[in-house]
Amino acid sequence: MTRIVDGADGRKWVIRSEMEWRQPATDDDFEHDVSVGNLSAFVLLALVVVLAVVLVVAIPDDVVAPWSSNMLWLGLLIVLAILFFPARWALRRPWTVVAETGNMGDGEPEERWVGTVRGLFTVRQQVNRITKDIQLDSQPGLEGPLQPVA
Repeated sequence: MTRIVDGADGRKWVIRSEMEWRQPATDDDFEHDVSVGNLSAFVLLALVVVLAVVLVVAIPDDVVAPWSSNMLWLGLLIVLAILFFPARWALRRPWTVVAETGNMGDGEPEERWVGTVRGLFTVRQQVNRITKDIQLDSQPGLEGPLQPVA
């Protein structure tokens, strides 16, 4: 998502955000920056699917479910439980937010602020807050996620 904002001092700022597919390496997560691969995630997903199939197949015929005899609701609940984790993963991805002025040609220095925000809804809130800060103060707020880059 890209947005162009006019600052209070007349400069044009470009605010853009981009989802990161890998966790950005920071000083805070030094021990967790080594990736062991995606094989374990696929093995666990296959194990959950196999256990769900065994659960449905192993139900005796004389078991009466209060909602339906064909166990449609149980299958739907199992599918929702399996889809919960990929949906959570997609909604909680880190986003890189960049606010920059570009080269104006007026002799004014180029400014660039960069930060990381986690979550789709949070990044929208932060971009709106950064936009308002630029319109009022001509720069992103210091208490926000963005930090100036030299």
